[in-house]
Amino acid sequence: MYKTFFKRIFDIFCSIIFILLFWWLYILLAILVKRKLGSPVIFSQQRPGLNGKVFTMYKFRSMTDARDKNGNLLSDEERLPRFGKMLRATSLDEIPEFFNILKGDMSLIGPRPLLVSYLDRYTPEQARRHEVRPGISGWAQVNGRNAISWEEKFKYDVEYVNNVNFWLDLKIIFLTVKKIFIKEGISQEGNATMEEFWGNKK
Repeated sequence: MYKTFFKRIFDIFCSIIFILLFWWLYILLAILVKRKLGSPVIFSQQRPGLNGKVFTMYKFRSMTDARDKNGNLLSDEERLPRFGKMLRATSLDEIPEFFNILKGDMSLIGPRPLLVSYLDRYTPEQARRHEVRPGISGWAQVNGRNAISWEEKFKYDVEYVNNVNFWLDLKIIFLTVKKIFIKEGISQEGNATMEEFWGNKK
């Protein structure tokens, strides 16, 4: 009952409360992102959601458009300044996703929405992560975030799908706040966030 009905009500309630309480934070961050990183302030990208249906996800931009002398974009690491790292470390870049929750594209808690190009790289078991709406935070995020392997992430995602319930969502919310404060698992060693997923190792 929670997974099919009350979870959506909980999502709508939480997202409305957050937006109403922190509308000023959206304005402040928009101004700071504009000054420090440039335009557009909002980064949008196509991501697969429930049942693999593609939607547009919104975040505050965290990288610049810095290019080399040939006009090619620099690496993610080189385009991620200190301010952008702060946004990611505190997850403030994620708060525009509360509007995705209101639209029904996302949930407060669920597997993180990854790239559309990954869809045909999953095993049938890993693809089960799309049986629920993607979330701002999830079971994999509070169990290592970007410091664990893709295989471990997907294992946690499917584990969540198999055990969705209200108390698990509350636990993940609590652990997410804790992770933000201790700034743990923000990136994988040698990457701005995490290396690309190319499919399962043979």
